[in-house]
Amino acid sequence: MRLSDKTTKHKDFIRLYSDKMGCSEKNAEKYLEGFIDTLYDCMKAKSSITIQHLGKFYVSERKESTAFKFNPSQKMKAILGWSSNYKGNI
Repeated sequence: MRLSDKTTKHKDFIRLYSDKMGCSEKNAEKYLEGFIDTLYDCMKAKSSITIQHLGKFYVSERKESTAFKFNPSQKMKAILGWSSNYKGNI
């Protein structure tokens, strides 16, 4: 799998993640599921979450609706080629 592909499938992401973490694909899957479940728990509680070098996830309540929002970190903006003041390695 090439990282330049437009879509990284779940199984390929797990493989990349397990390689990065030096663990089995089974453990990588378990860690990812734990991360996602924790993110869901925070969203249910309408609590914002800021993850360093990734961004801020939050719920915005309006009169008629509720929106899930994501504000990317400066590093993420730099990776995407957006205006950013990030100075570290990419």
